[in-house]
Amino acid sequence: MNRRHLLQAAALGSALWFPVGRHAMAWARPAAQAAQPRLVVVLLRGAMDGLSVVAPYTDPDYARARPNLALAKPGSEEGLLQLDGRFGLHPALAPLMPLWQAGQLGFVQACGSHDPTRSHFDAQDYMETATPGRKATPDGWLNRLMQAWPASPLVGPSASRAVSVGAVLPRICQGSYNIANLPSVAAVAKPGVLDKPRVASAFEKLYGNDDAMGRAYREARQARQEVRASMDDDHGPDMADVDRGAPLPNGLPDDAARLSQVMRNDPRVQMAFLALGGWDTHSGQGTVKGRLAQRLEPLGRGLAELAQGLGPVWQDTVVMVMSEFGRTVRQNGTGGTDHGHGNVMMLAGGRVHGGKVHGEWPGLESRALYEGRDLAITTDFREVIATVMARHLNLPDAAMSSVLPGYKGAAGALNLLRA
Repeated sequence: MNRRHLLQAAALGSALWFPVGRHAMAWARPAAQAAQPRLVVVLLRGAMDGLSVVAPYTDPDYARARPNLALAKPGSEEGLLQLDGRFGLHPALAPLMPLWQAGQLGFVQACGSHDPTRSHFDAQDYMETATPGRKATPDGWLNRLMQAWPASPLVGPSASRAVSVGAVLPRICQGSYNIANLPSVAAVAKPGVLDKPRVASAFEKLYGNDDAMGRAYREARQARQEVRASMDDDHGPDMADVDRGAPLPNGLPDDAARLSQVMRNDPRVQMAFLALGGWDTHSGQGTVKGRLAQRLEPLGRGLAELAQGLGPVWQDTVVMVMSEFGRTVRQNGTGGTDHGHGNVMMLAGGRVHGGKVHGEWPGLESRALYEGRDLAITTDFREVIATVMARHLNLPDAAMSSVLPGYKGAAGALNLLRA
């Protein structure tokens, strides 16, 4: 292992934040911000069961196909939360109801990729590249978007406009555009190898001379200390308590809260990506309790934290939530559901035409199912992306074709965003 690899390994082990590309993230607090569009994309890895998230309780085949998994109608004990008289929201997502009632949360049912794969790996790859059926696509659609989305005068061409929250840069963000990798709150909060005095002292001696690696080490260690110090405020955990063994931050809700502070305080951050895994509910899926509810609860709190933390910036933000495919209409023999096809997408934000379940509902009767077992797809997921790019980011058609190569569908037919 050479010096560069050693330093990289140590940095990853202690969750130091090295900027991806040329530009490090700025933690500035501008006095005023001009209105500009923001985009947050959340990928739920593992295939979320959209038929339980936005449940078609008025469709008679829903309860018949899921005698033990169908949620009770709105108004019943432990029932769904009423949406529009046809669909109900899973009660674990109750923190999102104020957004629905304010017209800032909407859904697109029977949405997804028309590719027939039921492989998590392939389906996620196709969704992250936005090229279903093509495995050779070299970059992710968010990276292509950042290349095609012109920077405003406020942001400027050299600012870091995009961040990905997580341990590594995901497929959706990979490409020639520089997207910064922001470790999760829990990763930054947890004391790492280089926080140990003896190890830090050894690295100081190893990189004591003023070469490029020495500077990179010192800057990264200082950035880590500053990020950890920034968490010692009224909105985050007391890092001294964490160092003494207190519980670490709580996943997506804390990551969303911290991300909202970054985006609110720094107008240069226009796009962000987060992911949440654990949605593969083959067994023990449950209704108001169970594996699915355990994943929905932090998702609901996280999105609510994001909306609250963004404050006035929320009015200029669109949050897009997607998963690689849905799950079977019928429950299986182990109290769960298997890999399916059509699913639901969520859209939230100040410009979202919310309070509405968008899309054409194909129904759950046997003859309407995809391959006789799954919810059919009536809306290509790329139509949702194209609509957000056209109506929210104001990208011209030529730019959109570079972000969604091969997509020939319309943008805006579903009226997902307000004028």
